[in-house]
Amino acid sequence: MKIFIDSATVSEIKKADSYGILDGVTTNPSLIKRAVDSLKKAGKNIDMQRYIEDILKTAKGTPVSLEVIGADADTIIAEGKALFRRFNSIANNVVIKVPVNPAFKADDTTHFDGIKAIKALSAQGIPINCTLIFTPEQAILAAKAGAMYVSPFAGRVDDDLRKISGIEFDKADYYPSEGMVRGESIISDNGVVSGIDLVSQIAHIFAAYDIKTEILAASLRNPRQVREAAFAGADIATLPLSVIETLLHHHKTFEGMKSFTDDIVPAYSGMLKELR
Repeated sequence: MKIFIDSATVSEIKKADSYGILDGVTTNPSLIKRAVDSLKKAGKNIDMQRYIEDILKTAKGTPVSLEVIGADADTIIAEGKALFRRFNSIANNVVIKVPVNPAFKADDTTHFDGIKAIKALSAQGIPINCTLIFTPEQAILAAKAGAMYVSPFAGRVDDDLRKISGIEFDKADYYPSEGMVRGESIISDNGVVSGIDLVSQIAHIFAAYDIKTEILAASLRNPRQVREAAFAGADIATLPLSVIETLLHHHKTFEGMKSFTDDIVPAYSGMLKELR
């Protein structure tokens, strides 16, 4: 499974890349604005376009998702083309992030405008990350329209199921991949019992029909959820730096390192120093 960092902070991207395990970057307008505002507050002369260029250069060789903000097909297509035209030449790594359904309510007329935009943009060779996936059927339609990636929001599914059930929670809390029982039934959203279950259902369908679109598991909140996303068949997990940096944590590893250090043989240590 590939690891992307979900961040627009250049220093975080550089740090994750220095670990040697980074395969890509996902951003959104809020993250970019927050990073730019922080730099301006610190006295740096920077604008949003130059900052996006810095992100793309930092992540050269790996895909970077830049998001549109339009809510109808024509606007999404225009914004996607503009972003790709302006920024892809910097490092040839721009992916356009498009919502699967830009409608704000059930009676809007724009439900398929995201799919229309994905079809139009992908037909022009612009790679698409379809975001805000909450059902397998949304993922199927996005893939049929030509999306390179679909992004199921696993953590947000878990949040929604906990709200439905009245469970108090912190976003970093683990939610069981097999779901939670309330009364005599499992809490679900139309048959989806957890965020990881959503990833698993999409992976099962894609495998059954040999769909090449990659599943980018998003909104992952803790290491166990990352593990379960991999087990469920996610091609990619996009993670904040705070989660990436806990993936190697285990109390027995810390304990073992202390034990190894306490048992160091002086002669062996001396030999290593000579070899260096």
